[in-house]
Amino acid sequence: MPARDELPLALRTAYLIMHRRSDAVFAEHDITADQFVLLATLSRGQAMTQRELAARMPSDPSTVRAMLVLLEKQGLVARTTHATDARARTVSLTRAGTKKFQTAWNAGQAVRDQLIESLSDNEASTLLSLLQRVSESLGGQTPELATSTAFETKKRTTNSRKSR
Repeated sequence: MPARDELPLALRTAYLIMHRRSDAVFAEHDITADQFVLLATLSRGQAMTQRELAARMPSDPSTVRAMLVLLEKQGLVARTTHATDARARTVSLTRAGTKKFQTAWNAGQAVRDQLIESLSDNEASTLLSLLQRVSESLGGQTPELATSTAFETKKRTTNSRKSR
């Protein structure tokens, strides 16, 4: 089978494996991998509307709303009426949400390390660029998550190994 035909399944397989591994890690902290992505998006410090949040993740608004309801019940996010649009809700992390995100981020480090360590720095940069191009070509938006954080982590890990 030509690579062009195998690519969609290979992308899905890699995503599902990463998602399941992440879900298993985050379950120990009472959140899902998808909720982690939501917390990560909000962790950038700026409150945003639910619609903006859905676009930045990217996810559909009804899924984001359902996650927000659950996370609000846990005290991890706060939803307030938007300052200029009474129909919109502004979302932000609570102090507990920030702490939960930091704990989950640390817990997920092994999964991120394994992902990043499977690639050279050049391969990781190339893969990121290619995935962004694929997302854009399919009409999607590249998520604003801190993808560079993973590469910074790899560099720190690689540098610390070299110095040993």
